[in-house]
Amino acid sequence: MAFTYDHIIIGAGASGSHLALAMLSDPYFEDKDVLIIERSEKKENDKTWSFWEDGSGKWDDIIYKQWRYANVFGHQKEIKIDLETLRYKMLRSVDFYAHARHQLKKAKPFTYVTEKVVQVKEVQNLVEVITDDHQYKAKHVFDSRLPDINKIKQGNATTILQHFRGFFLKTDKATFDPERFTMMDYRLKDEDCTSFTYVLPIDEHRALVEFTYFTPKTVDQDRYDDHIDQYLKEYLGDPNYKVEEIEQGIIPMSTYDFSQHHSQRITKIGTAGGWVKASSGYSFKFCERKSARIVDNIKQDRPMTQGLKKAKYKRYDKIFIDVLYHQNHYGETIFYKLYSKNKTRLLLDFLDERTSFMQDLKIINSLRSFYFIKAFFKTLFG
Repeated sequence: MAFTYDHIIIGAGASGSHLALAMLSDPYFEDKDVLIIERSEKKENDKTWSFWEDGSGKWDDIIYKQWRYANVFGHQKEIKIDLETLRYKMLRSVDFYAHARHQLKKAKPFTYVTEKVVQVKEVQNLVEVITDDHQYKAKHVFDSRLPDINKIKQGNATTILQHFRGFFLKTDKATFDPERFTMMDYRLKDEDCTSFTYVLPIDEHRALVEFTYFTPKTVDQDRYDDHIDQYLKEYLGDPNYKVEEIEQGIIPMSTYDFSQHHSQRITKIGTAGGWVKASSGYSFKFCERKSARIVDNIKQDRPMTQGLKKAKYKRYDKIFIDVLYHQNHYGETIFYKLYSKNKTRLLLDFLDERTSFMQDLKIINSLRSFYFIKAFFKTLFG
């Protein structure tokens, strides 16, 4: 026997939870039946999201830490950043999952199950979702499962990987400035590729210290650990430290056409739907905004994906990825120019896809790069 729902959301990560919470907050869905299927209990901190926003926000009750001040180190120079009214906020995934699960499990229109999806197929006017325990049907399915990363890298897509490993660590002595985080520190790099250290200090003794790459291929685990240890020795006074948690991940930054996996009754969401910004890997606020757009599309009986992506930003991302793929050593110069030659608010609005065309030109002009000009014409006529 198959249970039938109006909507099924596969996956309760960032995109699935955002979409479910957006539905929950809208009276339109009060008489709808929505099923969320998540394969795990989601009770571990599997990732950390960070984002900027003005003043207070809807997630402030579960924000772990926030900062007004930042540093960027590039070309052996330090850029000090004052976010002014903006705040850079850190949210641990385990807190977000718990918040979403608590809200959804007590809401009447929603059913939340922990099962593994093994097959999704369209059958006549419905979508059939088969798990390891049950069979379900829905009028529409939102699926966050990611295609195999090797499939993403095939064909004409240009793909680099944002891959990282970080330690939540505690030092014996006061080591960190809890009022200022480090967005990118290129003083220590792995050879000549785009690689940097990212530091989110919680207090004087605790921080998340990550070593991150934007490269076509991943590296062995020891490479991350060695660079973190070297960074602590060379730039943070060689403190004795204890690793309390480890975070590791791979985010595809790709020109891959994720939209090819949509169908009339199945919409891919999250990374699988191309929701992660290809040139930066930012995802949390994009998931929030795109979920709100989908809810509006449902209410207005529009195509599910209408208005989710602006063509100009897709082109900018494609140029950026092309440059980093073919000239990976150039990453430090790109980010140094972006942060040193632009007002912080304008740059962050650009990364958030909230700028006008004239503002875009100011950002692009600040790079003044042969590589970008070449990639631009390749993208335009390729």
